[in-house]
Amino acid sequence: MISGGGTGGHIYPAIAIANAWMERHPGSEILFVGALGKMEMQKVPEAGYPIKGLPVAGLQRSLTLDNLSFPFKLLKSLRIASGIVKEFKPDAVVGVGGYASGPVLYAAQNKGIPTLLQEQNSYAGLTNKLLAKKAKSICVAYPGMEAFFPASKIKVTGNPVRKDILDLSGKREKALAHFGLEEGRKTILVLGGSLGARTLNQAVLKDMKKLEKAGYQVLWQSGKFYFKAMQEELNSSGLKHIQLREFIREMDLAYAAADVIVSRAGALSVSELSLVGKPVIFIPSPNVAEDHQTKNAMAYVRNDAAVLLEDKAAVGLLKEKVDELMINPELMLSLGTNMKKLAKPEAAKAIVEELEKLVA
Repeated sequence: MISGGGTGGHIYPAIAIANAWMERHPGSEILFVGALGKMEMQKVPEAGYPIKGLPVAGLQRSLTLDNLSFPFKLLKSLRIASGIVKEFKPDAVVGVGGYASGPVLYAAQNKGIPTLLQEQNSYAGLTNKLLAKKAKSICVAYPGMEAFFPASKIKVTGNPVRKDILDLSGKREKALAHFGLEEGRKTILVLGGSLGARTLNQAVLKDMKKLEKAGYQVLWQSGKFYFKAMQEELNSSGLKHIQLREFIREMDLAYAAADVIVSRAGALSVSELSLVGKPVIFIPSPNVAEDHQTKNAMAYVRNDAAVLLEDKAAVGLLKEKVDELMINPELMLSLGTNMKKLAKPEAAKAIVEELEKLVA
């Protein structure tokens, strides 16, 4: 059983773990448990796995009416999760973080079922910290996680990512054609996540005329929340070399087309980009717990593997940062090379090996 979700950063590693397990144990039965109304309820079935939903929701950091219903949703989710675990009788349960993983792993641990935690970030989430005491194994992506978890349980595996980005060679021509990009123009890929990132979108809006005038083209994932507004702005601009998408499914092609990548620094994004090995400008979101995106990005910046642009400075400085890279091919090459040195392409396999120890 695999539980968690809420964002792509939790869901895609979970699916990667499931796929890696099924490759080695094709006769297995896997059940996902997620949060009702969250994207895992769509993405997991699309990947070919069954999923059950819990009514659990997160506790808002600001005072809202939603917080009044939190304890009731949590108690109901604990009851439902206990029933799901009792009925499915899993040999082991994996928690990837997110709302649903708390009740499910709590129920499994109370029934004596071995649990494995997968922590994607360099700063541990609250749910995983609470579950760590009774977990049998904790797979992490960054060194130094002894600050949050018992050292004896930690295994540094990296974050599991989708397989299609492991080899981008020979895909650039297909990628340019697929996205309607022009051969000969340097390509900037802008990624703000599936829902979108307000600052990244504003930064592109602010500089898109300058970027096109300078000879660049932009492949821009605006995200679901901002797509219509960005589309209206782009349509009225008359620009020809800004390719806007609400969401990019063919990420291998997007990465293959890119010369420079501008991205948030969520755990999954950072792990994928290390495998891609291209120059990256990280603009960490300030709206996350314990500022963990900045911590994720700094793990690469400190190793001369990426460039950091603070969220508060991004609007108005995007083109300047892009120019600094584009005029320095040696820097671009060294950033990409150093990025790849930090990659862990066998993360899903390593996690499955840990899981195998629990069910042996």
